[in-house]
Amino acid sequence: MKTVSKEKWQSLTLLQQLGNIGSEVGRAAKWQGKDEKSFWGAVTRAMDLFDLTQADLRWGNRRTELDRAREVFADAVLGGREYRSNLKDLEKYFMLFALASQNQL
Repeated sequence: MKTVSKEKWQSLTLLQQLGNIGSEVGRAAKWQGKDEKSFWGAVTRAMDLFDLTQADLRWGNRRTELDRAREVFADAVLGGREYRSNLKDLEKYFMLFALASQNQL
């Protein structure tokens, strides 16, 4: 995947940003336990997108929610010990943002 620029990322709505994160969460879920390189690539891209979203000043009042979503994602990647999270459930959660984003177009 090509790296997205901060400027391009910040031209997206929050729904679009979270939907794109969801795509990487879905890729991570797909490759978990099957292909380590593809799995960790998707995890890394998702974390990069979380970073870009958290750096977007428009979402300052949502920082706590974004931090928690990232934390739960990391928990799922590491086995779900803290929150009993898993990537399949997180994929469903994030895909709702992608659907909502499409409905706004």
